[in-house]
Amino acid sequence: MAGPVQSIERAAAILRLLAGGPRRLGLGEVASSLGLAKGTAHGILRTLQHVDFVEQDEATGKYQLGAALLHLGTSYLDVNELRSRSINWADALAARSGEAVRLGTYLEGRVLIVHHVFRPDDTLQTLDVGTLLPLHASSLGKVLLAYRAAPLDAALEAGLDAYTRHTLVTPEQLARALAGVQEQGWAAEVQEMSMGGAGIAAPIRGHGGLVVGAVGLSGPVERICDSQDRPRSTLVTLLRDAARAISRDLGATRW
Repeated sequence: MAGPVQSIERAAAILRLLAGGPRRLGLGEVASSLGLAKGTAHGILRTLQHVDFVEQDEATGKYQLGAALLHLGTSYLDVNELRSRSINWADALAARSGEAVRLGTYLEGRVLIVHHVFRPDDTLQTLDVGTLLPLHASSLGKVLLAYRAAPLDAALEAGLDAYTRHTLVTPEQLARALAGVQEQGWAAEVQEMSMGGAGIAAPIRGHGGLVVGAVGLSGPVERICDSQDRPRSTLVTLLRDAARAISRDLGATRW
């Protein structure tokens, strides 16, 4: 019986390495992390790049996961499964934070809301399940873009519409924001989609560490943010804990 194919094992190890962190990696970093010769690592990376599983940044020469993995990363995961494994954690997050919770995934250039837990008070609220949100103007969308769970090129080609005077409407603004999301591990929107509204979101990961969705808190800006319009740290902590818990239930072992 034939044994494992070494080149495929090495390619899989490179993909896992790139999926395991929020930043791009250079050739030397990939090679040293996996104990490979630079020539070997380079050959595998070029092959993965040829089939769009890996992309190389033109400015830095560093590598990241490619958009083609979007379909492979999410095809195993039915939206209903994503929702069913998140329900209990979303309910608990709403109860602990006192804010509305929404779960989103990518669909045809937008964020599809697949689950929504109302803010636990007596205010009149509208169910958002099935709503489509813009990628660039929502915290859920920024998470999907930053972690390659939604194609950035498609978002840019569709145009960055201005919803308020705070909306990010240039590729440069959006790129800086997404870099910040990768660095801190969560995203925010402050009056970018609607005046007076704010939200924060964190990535949900599945097997292999690939991001398959996002969970977020949303509400009036004075509830989500402090007096300096910065998201409240207590809410960020609760949100990230919930995102990790959902990710564990989906089979993620690292994030």
